[in-house]
Amino acid sequence: MKAIYYVLLIVLIVAAAGFFMFNGTATNTTGNVAGDNSAGQVQKITLSTKNLNYYPNTITVKSGEPVRIYLDESVTGCLRSFTIRDFGVAKYLKMPSDYLEFTPNKKGTFSFACSMGMGTGTLVVE
Repeated sequence: MKAIYYVLLIVLIVAAAGFFMFNGTATNTTGNVAGDNSAGQVQKITLSTKNLNYYPNTITVKSGEPVRIYLDESVTGCLRSFTIRDFGVAKYLKMPSDYLEFTPNKKGTFSFACSMGMGTGTLVVE
């Protein structure tokens, strides 16, 4: 009888975690929110999924210009929780119309991932 209680407890915990992960409120912890740049251009990127990972897996942007990242309807699960740790950027993009916006202020190659690190990719800032 104790085994049944343990199984039920585990199922409830997993269900609660899944609910908060997939239906949680979007939070934006961007350190660099895009402002009005002189050219007035935003670099728009739309990512999808291919082979259970972000596609395209490598994106290239210009330093000092705002970047707006969208996730299309093919992106599901934890991949909707998008992070670029080197820029202090993290946001749960619940709908394809939601986006994450930031201005990369340093050049180089940086990794991006879902919050669990299961989906990954590379951001190249030139």
